[in-house]
Amino acid sequence: MTALYLGLLLAGVTLFASSLVAQWLIVRWLRHDHPRQWQIIAAPEGGNATHLQVWTRLQRALRSPILPALRDPRITAWRQVWRFGPWLGWLCWAAALSMRLLLH
Repeated sequence: MTALYLGLLLAGVTLFASSLVAQWLIVRWLRHDHPRQWQIIAAPEGGNATHLQVWTRLQRALRSPILPALRDPRITAWRQVWRFGPWLGWLCWAAALSMRLLLH
């Protein structure tokens, strides 16, 4: 039971980390393979954006249907990891917490 508990906790951490890695990979591929689309995200009409503004605009782009419209299978696959990773991570942590509560 301890192995299952620790496995669920580790799976949760891994899923949260994969969500962050997914954002990093998507940005890397957008910058390299789709520079025009990346400029739309990174540079607002008013000029340069702060890192927080770029991150906020990236979150909006990740939620929108525009990235699948690029028809880049890598970006689409990692967008799904970004989208579902945290949900599955919370599910693993909730399962570990419920195991701890039920077994003690």
